[in-house]
Amino acid sequence: MSSKKPHINLVVIGHVDHGKSTTMGHLLYLLGQVDDRKMKEIEEMAKKMGKETWKWAWILDKYKEERERGLTIDLAYLKFESKKYSFTLIDAPGHRDFVKNMITGASQADAALLVVSAKTGEYEAGVSAAGQTREHIFLAKTMGINQLVVAINKMDEVNWSKERYEEVKAGVQKLLRMVGYDISKVPFVPISGFTGDNLVEKSSNMPWYDGPTLVEALDMFEEPPRPIDKPLRIPIQDVYSITGVGTVPVGRVETGVLKVGDVVVFMPANKSGEVRSIETHHTRIERAVPGDNIGFNVKGVARHEIRRGDVAGHTTNPPTVADEFVGRIIVLYHPTAIAPGYTPVLHVHTATSPVRFLEIEKKLDPRTGATIEEKPAYIKQGDVAIVKFKPLKPVVIEKYSDFPPLGRFAMRDSGRTVAAGVVIDLKKAEIK
Repeated sequence: MSSKKPHINLVVIGHVDHGKSTTMGHLLYLLGQVDDRKMKEIEEMAKKMGKETWKWAWILDKYKEERERGLTIDLAYLKFESKKYSFTLIDAPGHRDFVKNMITGASQADAALLVVSAKTGEYEAGVSAAGQTREHIFLAKTMGINQLVVAINKMDEVNWSKERYEEVKAGVQKLLRMVGYDISKVPFVPISGFTGDNLVEKSSNMPWYDGPTLVEALDMFEEPPRPIDKPLRIPIQDVYSITGVGTVPVGRVETGVLKVGDVVVFMPANKSGEVRSIETHHTRIERAVPGDNIGFNVKGVARHEIRRGDVAGHTTNPPTVADEFVGRIIVLYHPTAIAPGYTPVLHVHTATSPVRFLEIEKKLDPRTGATIEEKPAYIKQGDVAIVKFKPLKPVVIEKYSDFPPLGRFAMRDSGRTVAAGVVIDLKKAEIK
């Protein structure tokens, strides 16, 4: 693949069974990203198991377990190219148990493709109060994904009906508008992921539609900014000790530029060292820029001194360790109500930490962002609020306006995602 094209991380979102994996699998096939031999194998296996209609989804759902259950559990990362972009596809599970992975995916994405089924009953389930279509739209916006394409899928199951397409489109536009998307910038494409209509070639079954095909709509995204002029921030995913090399932290450069010879500090560990070498995909490079997944050898830091969740930056502008922070959150799930003192687990970039709700400052209207209530006693599922938090162990957090990837977070409790949001203000901790 030519890596000359600009790169976009694309997350695919939407309600369970609305055809996300089928659509993307078929699109990858039509774009020539799946060889015929592999496709034959998949088809034969699907036939054997009496699940022929799932063959396209199986391109993405490589795992045996997923084949048996017909659900996407983990995030599948796949690369594909259009005329304009090189995409990394993050196929986010729509099934409710897997919202955590959806958040991991969304927090790394530059843009989203929302797949909505036009089938009677399925569309309605997705946009109902408990539906994932609604939840994923909220999440995508809260997690800072501002670019969106909507594919209205399963048009073959509604006889290619223009009326049904318009009805579903109007309903989804209303949801998008409520959350704050500018719908004049959101392309809607009627497709069939199963038959392949309107994925790459214009469909003869929908002569009434004169807009872009799905792949053309994806090319309408704007290239995400690569913030090289910002201070360096690299959230660490893993740390290795490699014989003959030394300590090698691995992570994705979110902002700034890392060069061989730089002196970096890891926070909150507060350990610093000199960068001796940088590698990406087993290739040595002299400098790494935002979007690069790298391993870098640091002299003067032992493997046990840093860990996943630490963030590397230059010593001249170290990553911020927050004593307290204020976030704008949406409560995605809670059986009762959340009051100050509640302590879920904070997930921010690669870090996790218990976090306490100190004070609920205000409750907001989810549609307009206007304040509905100052200092409410509690908030519940579906509420949007501004809350002051205290992490119970040192963790690097940045303001969303300064460093978006380090200012988006989710909160989880007993295996469920309770809330997600962005950091609007913070108070720095004293580092000993």
